[in-house]
Amino acid sequence: MDARQAHPITLSFDRGTLLLRGPGRFRQPPGPDVWVWDDRVGAWRTDAIRYARVKQALREPSAGTLVDEVPAPPPVHWPKVDGHVLRAEQEEALAAWLGAGGRGQVVMPTGTGKTEVALAAMARTGTATLVVAPVRDLMYQWHRRILRGLGYDAGVLGDTLYNVQPVTVTTYDSACIHMARLGDRFGLVIFDEEHHLPGPARREAALMSTAAMRLGLTATPERSDGRHADLEDLIGPVVYRLALEKVRGKTLAEFEVVRIPVALSDSEQGAYDGYSRQVRHFVSERRKEQPGYTWQDLCAESGRDPAARLAMKAYRLKCAIEDRAAEKLRVLEDLFRLHVGQPTIVFAGSNAMAMEVSRRFLVPTILSHTPKKERLAVLEGFAQGRFPVLVANRVLDEGVDVPAAKVAVVIGGQASTRQAQQRLGRVLRKTGQARAVLYEVVCLDTHEIERSRQRRRSDAYERTRHRRV
Repeated sequence: MDARQAHPITLSFDRGTLLLRGPGRFRQPPGPDVWVWDDRVGAWRTDAIRYARVKQALREPSAGTLVDEVPAPPPVHWPKVDGHVLRAEQEEALAAWLGAGGRGQVVMPTGTGKTEVALAAMARTGTATLVVAPVRDLMYQWHRRILRGLGYDAGVLGDTLYNVQPVTVTTYDSACIHMARLGDRFGLVIFDEEHHLPGPARREAALMSTAAMRLGLTATPERSDGRHADLEDLIGPVVYRLALEKVRGKTLAEFEVVRIPVALSDSEQGAYDGYSRQVRHFVSERRKEQPGYTWQDLCAESGRDPAARLAMKAYRLKCAIEDRAAEKLRVLEDLFRLHVGQPTIVFAGSNAMAMEVSRRFLVPTILSHTPKKERLAVLEGFAQGRFPVLVANRVLDEGVDVPAAKVAVVIGGQASTRQAQQRLGRVLRKTGQARAVLYEVVCLDTHEIERSRQRRRSDAYERTRHRRV
């Protein structure tokens, strides 16, 4: 008998990794150089994400006899498949993903039906699937969409629930916690809003899974820290990218972006300038001793150094002034009058400003800590027209289905083009020939101007109009 057949090597899944055992400490395994010897268990170890590659290499005749103990993901038979016909761009996205071996990223603007592409991929592959979403609201939204489109009552992992089924929905945080135990149970993993994945902890959700098929969905994969480059290893390459201009006025509504500059009052401007000088003075003094002193250093020092803490407090107060400028509320009132009777979404830069708008105009607000029942009631009231205005901070930025609205007002936010596109996407769902408009209200002579310039680097903001109200 051949020695390689008498002493086979064994491949198994162990706490989010792969273990390769053989007779003694055998030579470096064939294939990619990804293995590390683990003296604790007397075996070679590597991340579970490499399962497909190492399995192919170990099946080569020269590798010897392989006993693969990693379980095959179970097939899924869908109770029904919704007869929804995919649009041309959705079919192109699905075909590109399937053509890439069921591994890759699909980048499509908000409102163009990425979820429908994912449901079609699930229907075509018919394998155990884990859907990973950034927040609980989206997790439950995926559960409803799977039930409605495929007739399957998916398991829920997260929000104190632990119900794992062949098809399961979860959040990034829960996936990181539980993937070490569940990483070998799914053949397809769908990462919704995939730009959340490359973070230092959340990437574990991809590394600890043996799933050969992976689908990433997003409108904006780019990250300010450059880690979006890691998505190709964690999910696969970009297999399909849909430009906004290609669907503008067709799948999505025609739209315009209007930038409205406002001025701080004399007292606001005086306080703003004072706080700005305080921050600049602190940083310049630090840089005399530490030439490479950065914002990250200030954040780190603010927890232990009183002077740094005062500088951080000044920065926060400066941001609060530009975020809650009185003139923004006056402009907001004028915009409400201009679009009376039209459903309007207001995006604030902070919870404090969102609550201030809510109190002043007696309109509902949705924040990250808003209870689930209240959130659903507010969205339902907005959809039925009982609430003409809906105010939010960041909770509506990503993915959450928002009732049809054609007017959005941004009175604060981050500098990222991602957030800009996501907020614009809230009003781009096509409803007849109605035209959408997004107003961006920014304070002159503040850092908001620079943040606005950065947001306009997005192709969606290319033809921004400027108007005073």
